[in-house]
Amino acid sequence: MDWFRERVPSPCWSRHRTIRRQSSRRADLLPRPPDSYQPFDEVDLEKQEVLRIESVDPCVLRNGSEHNTGNFELMRRLDDPYLVVRRGQPFILKIKTSRAYAENDDAISFIFTLADADKPNYGQGTLIAVPLLSKGKNKDSWKATVDNVHENFLTVQISPSVDCVVGKYKMEIDSKLMKTGKAVSFKFKDPVYILFNPWCKDDTVFIEDEAKRKEYILTDTGLIWRGSHNVLQPSVWKYAQFEKDILDCSLYLVNKVGKVPYANTNNPVFIARALSAVVNSQDDNGVLVGNWSSEFDGGKKPTEWVGSMKILQKYFKTKKPVKYAQCWVFSGVLTTVNRALGIPSRPVTTYSSAHDTQNSLTVDYFVDDDGKVMDELQSDSIWNYHVWSEVWMKRDDLGREYKGWQVIDSTPQELSEGVFCCGPASVAAVKRGDVLRPYDAAFVYAEVNADKVYWRYAGPTQPLKLLSKETNGVGLNISTKAIGGWTREDITENYKYPEKTDDERASMLKALKQSESLFSRYYLNEEFNDVNFDFKLLDDIVIGSPFSVTLEMKNRNKTKEYSVSVILRVDTVLYTGKVDGSVKRDKFDVILKPATVEVVKMTVYYDEYFKKLVDQCAFNIACLATVKDTNFEYFAQDDFRVRKPDIKIKLDGEAVQDQPTHVTITLKNPLPIPIKKGEFHIEGPGLEKQLKIKVQSTIGSKEDAKADFKIIPPTSGKGVIVAKFSSKELDDVDGFINFQIREKNPANNGVTNNAIE
Repeated sequence: MDWFRERVPSPCWSRHRTIRRQSSRRADLLPRPPDSYQPFDEVDLEKQEVLRIESVDPCVLRNGSEHNTGNFELMRRLDDPYLVVRRGQPFILKIKTSRAYAENDDAISFIFTLADADKPNYGQGTLIAVPLLSKGKNKDSWKATVDNVHENFLTVQISPSVDCVVGKYKMEIDSKLMKTGKAVSFKFKDPVYILFNPWCKDDTVFIEDEAKRKEYILTDTGLIWRGSHNVLQPSVWKYAQFEKDILDCSLYLVNKVGKVPYANTNNPVFIARALSAVVNSQDDNGVLVGNWSSEFDGGKKPTEWVGSMKILQKYFKTKKPVKYAQCWVFSGVLTTVNRALGIPSRPVTTYSSAHDTQNSLTVDYFVDDDGKVMDELQSDSIWNYHVWSEVWMKRDDLGREYKGWQVIDSTPQELSEGVFCCGPASVAAVKRGDVLRPYDAAFVYAEVNADKVYWRYAGPTQPLKLLSKETNGVGLNISTKAIGGWTREDITENYKYPEKTDDERASMLKALKQSESLFSRYYLNEEFNDVNFDFKLLDDIVIGSPFSVTLEMKNRNKTKEYSVSVILRVDTVLYTGKVDGSVKRDKFDVILKPATVEVVKMTVYYDEYFKKLVDQCAFNIACLATVKDTNFEYFAQDDFRVRKPDIKIKLDGEAVQDQPTHVTITLKNPLPIPIKKGEFHIEGPGLEKQLKIKVQSTIGSKEDAKADFKIIPPTSGKGVIVAKFSSKELDDVDGFINFQIREKNPANNGVTNNAIE
């Protein structure tokens, strides 16, 4: 064994004095004999042997419970579990030795090296030597202390520093007989994973309230809101942050794909920013390929994903980007890898989210004389909804007032410092209008606060005519899953002051003053108050059913009548706001008698819209009304999504740990046509891979599709089953059930570990 391997100087100690920092000898990493030590005779030398480490029990049950890491597949597997712990908190090792440990004779040091580092060194925090002491000292540095000695078993507590590098470590244990200087080394065969610690007050990701820690770190299934601002549709997402390969994949993304310098992998700001880049594949062959078209050849439609597990497992195996994703998929995966590493995270949905390409804090629409938005003139857009992730951390680089939730976004929209990434942008900075704060606060501010402006375009030589503007049409119903429940929490007030208040306008003015792009505006639409217009969508629309749009016109003038020309139109639209195709258009000419109300209505039937449906079944409705003999035009638009049915999931009896439980899932066909070749995709407790069940028969209109399967939950506690249905006629249908899993044998509730006894 080479005892003279080169080592970077480390802060190892002797029992009474610090060892020389410039020494590179392996033996010098161990304590020296105390100066007061007395000589001994040759007989004692022959009898005394170096303390040898025979085996190490990582005490996975106890450490998993105390560090909230017991759910990791690495920890819970029966065959060769690996140790996963959190920094700034002691973990226990039970060591079997060749003889009883003697404090005055034996010196022990624990050597931790970062497994992925090419040249581990002390300066980067990738090589740590921790001497065994009887008592701990500095809380900011690594320490190892004796917990218990019993015969030839030694129990020690090791505390990684609160700011140590997060990653996978190799561990060696050096022992030295202080009388003779003889030393031996023991290599622990398994890696030790050290994560961020939101339970530790001194960690930069510490978050108060146990309920929040459980929700944003430990919860492995959640809800991501989609749909539109008037039809808020929750979709279940299985984060699966504890499942096989997910933690290793997360570290691979940080170290190998994101190439975060090892010295920075202790800082959640750098890690979160890197992850926002590598979860998309734009610059670095990261995890997911974005696709907003209607063609998904060579991959899976974004609406077919049930959760992150299959995506990350496939990527980790092949090291090739997985196809395909849209914003909620990017956010779901980004949330998973942050939770796996110990950074509190949650997906956040903003309805009517602005994509401001010109940094003007406005989104401009240009409308032709048929009431159609002219895509060829438009670079900005309003997404029906957009999903990003938030991470919780201190922002020592910005100041105490900017700590808390930070926006990160993997959806590749705009370049940030030459890379398709976004954040972390402080939510507090966004609310205050501090748009110059790193990273990307201005872009996020526009997403939730931009003004919508509609212009009447009459040709390249004609001036623009302002049809209308909305100061409260962007950043609606900002949503995330409620803590501990399966309902929506509205967090709009975190991002913005109430619309039209003095604080809100002051924040906008502050942001505008910092913007580099200010457009002059034409205000050519004359004031006209005689006729009031109210444009709206009728009914709660279920796919397969007809729907109607109406315009109500009220003539407030008691003596004068008006002639009004109305165009109503319905177009299919991608959730990014891009119009894809026309569904129906009607034109109405109406005479408004004095002091009367008239309503025009257009009904759209299933056979008119089903062949033109695009991904997620979203529509845009628009209205252009012209009051003749005046220069007044009224324009309004809205978006909506037809509602899909829910998959019903039923358990046959009580779920018990390690026992099979029969499950039935059912879906009713809401369409007036049959469904062929349907299939269910399922994830749940005990299903290591996504389960796919094909429906063997055709599902007639209003008939039920059913499927059966079994789960064997590996752990007790809360469980969630997530199901997705897809077919050519009907897809993006999901359902879930959450339930309790009873312990197999409640009598054995104590935590024991006798692996080496």
